[in-house]
Amino acid sequence: MLTAEQSERLVELRRDFHRHPELSHQEHRTAAIVADRLRELGLHRVRTAVGQTGVVGVLQGTRPGRTVMLRADIDALPLTEADRGQPYRSVQQGTHHACGHDGHTAVLLTVAELLTARKADLAGTVLFVFQPAEERVGGAEGMLQDRALDPRPDACFGLHLWNELEVGQVDVRPGPIYASADAFVITLTGSGGHAAMPHQAADPVLASAELVIALQTLVSRDSPPIEPAVLTIGSIHGGTASNIIPNQVELQGTLRVFDPVVRQRLLDRLRAVVDGVAATFRVTPEITMTDCCPACINDTAMAQLVEGVARRVVGPRNVGSSMRTMGADDMSLFLNAVPGCYFFVGSANRERGLNSPHHSPTFDFDERALDVGVQMLTSVALEFLERG
Repeated sequence: MLTAEQSERLVELRRDFHRHPELSHQEHRTAAIVADRLRELGLHRVRTAVGQTGVVGVLQGTRPGRTVMLRADIDALPLTEADRGQPYRSVQQGTHHACGHDGHTAVLLTVAELLTARKADLAGTVLFVFQPAEERVGGAEGMLQDRALDPRPDACFGLHLWNELEVGQVDVRPGPIYASADAFVITLTGSGGHAAMPHQAADPVLASAELVIALQTLVSRDSPPIEPAVLTIGSIHGGTASNIIPNQVELQGTLRVFDPVVRQRLLDRLRAVVDGVAATFRVTPEITMTDCCPACINDTAMAQLVEGVARRVVGPRNVGSSMRTMGADDMSLFLNAVPGCYFFVGSANRERGLNSPHHSPTFDFDERALDVGVQMLTSVALEFLERG
């Protein structure tokens, strides 16, 4: 599908994005490169500043048909990349493409090139969505508010390069593949007092210790045993000295669930457990939900389409259907708006040491995965439109 020259440009494009990573809603250089390239290709319409720093391109085929949306996320992480001697190491101290979004962006730009070359035979419209701020959660929401889905697609697709799969493999399945993620801040306020006279104070430290344990019953007792759920308290802050009972403690955490019904039940129980523990210890609770992202749930028919394409691209023995993650991805908002499928493309190579986990300072991937990604997204788009 790709010539040697196109494959070389694909790798160089990825490496350029990798050298110059940009944080969420700061992807100005990346967005400019994307928009300029889409205009060079002669797309029907190119919109910038969609959801602040996103880009949307519209390719219209010469024949009428359905509309398919292809999405890539473009932001990087606030992380310093480790020096492994790689010539394309990030030049931005404290910023690193540690989740493969540089690859996603390069793949989708290359797909746009290939599909544009087939414009004369294309039946329908392709919507290219380059989304900012996936890592912060909020990028997809902003793009939807700015009418990114115009024209309205009949289906949407995206891929994630995945270092838990070896390069040359593809994993796709119907139903949920990314969990919902609800971040929260709990503030417990007491009266404060002297450590030697605890009977005179309502102690938020003691209440917070009990609450950390009590909240785990949401997973062990309120969630069905066969439904995965994870509740993590990742931060506790309170107090200034060993002989003072503080008047306030703040806890920060996340709740992650695949099933939307279970998600709502656990969110309701979260509030009930917090209120109950607070009443027991005579402190005043306050719960603030911060970032909230629904689960990525693949449409069955769209997942079957992708699976069929994957069998042709990488061979049946290299196609799996077992991969799920408790991580979150706001591709879910597009999947909630339009039937679609989000799938994993293997990018690890253990023999070369390219198997560090995502969000790691040493994260990198086997660039042969880029070619697989291009073949997959291009073929998926064509398959969907040809079925029109």
